[in-house]
Amino acid sequence: MRLASVHTYPIKGCYRLDHDGARVEPWGLAGDRRWMIVDEDGVGVTQREATGLVAVRPELRPGGLVLRAAGRPALELTEPADGDPVEVRVFASMPAAPARTAGPAANDWLSGLLDRKVRLVWLGDPTRRAIPEEIGLVEPGDRVSLADGYPMLLANLASLDAVNESLLASGSAEAPLPMTRFRPNLVIAGAEPWAEDGWTGRRIRIGPVAFRVAKPCGRCVVTTTDQETGERGREPLRVLARHRNINQRLVFGQNLVPDVGPAGEPARLAVGDPVELLG
Repeated sequence: MRLASVHTYPIKGCYRLDHDGARVEPWGLAGDRRWMIVDEDGVGVTQREATGLVAVRPELRPGGLVLRAAGRPALELTEPADGDPVEVRVFASMPAAPARTAGPAANDWLSGLLDRKVRLVWLGDPTRRAIPEEIGLVEPGDRVSLADGYPMLLANLASLDAVNESLLASGSAEAPLPMTRFRPNLVIAGAEPWAEDGWTGRRIRIGPVAFRVAKPCGRCVVTTTDQETGERGREPLRVLARHRNINQRLVFGQNLVPDVGPAGEPARLAVGDPVELLG
């Protein structure tokens, strides 16, 4: 097995960046989901209700990022270390985390694009957001960026092939689907379809980094959104409901927690790294 691709999402819910490699930190890949768009109540805006997020094409630069979208001027932003402190929630039901506002220019740019009043915030200190205990299979000290619940998501190319085979067999006009629908951080190749099902509660090593395989990922309506256009279909949720309904969750992929301690040196992954099941 090997690491086939690496992806980050600088702004939660927005367009991805593809990488040849990335640094692994205790709360996820470097630069992954440290920014989030929130509503007037400080709750994260996601593709569940705003498919227009796919139009936001962030570009990381040292100490900040650039917002890009077709037909709009680019906007350069600096990490707002002195921005107004705010309490934000990834979901309304989750505990609040401290963040800082990016400022009125970013808010106006995004509000105009999404046609609703929003703010952009930055998680300056990811050690301040613990993995919510209610989602299960976490240990004291586990931390996460502004991802839904776990630091990283792993997906298996062979499992995507199995999904697409089922779609083609059903005559679906939406087949085949790309892996981008599932918004993973790490994609592996060389495993059997659904091999990752047997890894829950175990550890794997990718290149120099070990991970705890915390929990299968239950999928939502975001997977039905074309990540290039924002158009929404019906797949893969229908095919997952037929073939991957596990404990009333439509499962694809595995959530990972890096075994990288806060005081340890972050390690770097690279495409092509070997993937090994540790036990």
